[in-house]
Amino acid sequence: MRIWPGSADSAPERGRRPRFAALGAAVTAIVLASACGSSNSPHGAAVPGVDLVTPGKLKVCTNLPYAPFQFTQNGKNVGFDVELMDLVAKKLGVTQELVDIDFDSIKGGTALNARRCDVAAAGMTITEDRKRNLAFSDPYFDEAIALVAPKGTGVKTLEDVKAKKLSLGVQASTTSLDFAKSKGFDPKQYKDSGKELLALQSGQVKVILQDLPVVNTWMKKPDLSAKYELGATITTGSQYGFAVKKAGSPELLKTIDQVLSQAIADGTWAKAYTTWMGSAPAAIPKRAASQGSSSAPSTGSASPTATP
Repeated sequence: MRIWPGSADSAPERGRRPRFAALGAAVTAIVLASACGSSNSPHGAAVPGVDLVTPGKLKVCTNLPYAPFQFTQNGKNVGFDVELMDLVAKKLGVTQELVDIDFDSIKGGTALNARRCDVAAAGMTITEDRKRNLAFSDPYFDEAIALVAPKGTGVKTLEDVKAKKLSLGVQASTTSLDFAKSKGFDPKQYKDSGKELLALQSGQVKVILQDLPVVNTWMKKPDLSAKYELGATITTGSQYGFAVKKAGSPELLKTIDQVLSQAIADGTWAKAYTTWMGSAPAAIPKRAASQGSSSAPSTGSASPTATP
């Protein structure tokens, strides 16, 4: 007997077919999702080819505190570098996680090679020496350094420091150290900017040399600006960059450059700069013809609120 659609005898068959069809569609969807995940996001990143240390996280090596680039405020990590790295994390579809570590391990590439982190963001200057161990992004900040001395000391330049035979302090492993040494100094070195400032305040050293934005942040505190003053501002011609492993992270580096380019183009970079530096940028960072090459520094008379 022929069973016509809609008859009572056909009801069991009608009930089975939708269930099998739904099950088949579900299996297909799972297979497709699995395939997409394995090819496009092997470690939880939305960008194909990006291999993250921890799925779902962009681990960022830095050296705290280094305000205004990265520091802790009200229990939260904030700063110019932190904000830019948040943009990169968003592009990757993950969240940022800071890893506080010695700067030596960052600039030498040890932390990245050991997979302690995916990227280094530490207000780090691009230099030829560091490029031997790291792959740098396009520049995102123009470097300037400055002297800080007690009011009444009469120190405006490094020549004044030398003539008055005053002790000089710098942060270890930085371009400030390199610059001081190039001028004939053997300065006392401190592990981070916080310890360097404490050395000045406690009288361990009479003068310190540090990146201008860091000094500007210090000078916003009334107790410091009442006792100390900014000396010479030295424009080095160098630039800051973010860094990844020398080899093995091309897609991550490409993503960082894309995010920086977009942030500069749409005004996000300038807005973040103004927020963290306290004034509008004087210029947009551009990739140098020979990125990371040294250039002859010049001295100027920028005010504590001037931008590098």
